[in-house]
Amino acid sequence: MAAPMPTIMRTLTRRSAQAQLRPTQRCLGLRFYSSEEAPPPPPLLAKLKGDLKTAMRAKDAPRLAVLRSVLSATLNASKTGSPIKTDQQVVALLRKQAKTQKESVDEFRGAGREDLVEKEMAQIRVLEEYASASGMATVGEAEIRSALEAVKAELAAEGITGQKALGETMKRLFAAGGPLEGKDVEKGEVSKLAKEMLL
Repeated sequence: MAAPMPTIMRTLTRRSAQAQLRPTQRCLGLRFYSSEEAPPPPPLLAKLKGDLKTAMRAKDAPRLAVLRSVLSATLNASKTGSPIKTDQQVVALLRKQAKTQKESVDEFRGAGREDLVEKEMAQIRVLEEYASASGMATVGEAEIRSALEAVKAELAAEGITGQKALGETMKRLFAAGGPLEGKDVEKGEVSKLAKEMLL
């Protein structure tokens, strides 16, 4: 009588027999993560990415800090429902960061930290340099007021007044084909002027 085959040998023999029975066919597994190609980044954002390398080579600390901060903010925005897709959005981000840093300057001055004031001022200059180099014309108060007057007249003709008119005004000003669409303007300033004129 033959000695029983060890369990490991039986398993290996069974697997090799199964492998011989299976047809050898390569599976070309394709993964479809998206149905369309990603749009190219805005030109200003591409410039910021290129300037990051230049700032690293030149060891320009204020510019490097600003570029890293802006690119980090755009990356974080890309993970939300409103990614940065246009130069207008990049400029709005630059202006927002400059405003935040100006507030920091006031706090540092109050605390007597002139070293930090100078550091923040250098970064503000870099932010303003990129915002002004974007080629986007900044909308002045007179143009905002004239756009508000036009929309106010439209709403009055439709019978929309009060708080509802305020929301509708903002929608129409910045909608596709609106008078302020694609222009470099602070929405907070527009909202403040709209409240003055409509309420």
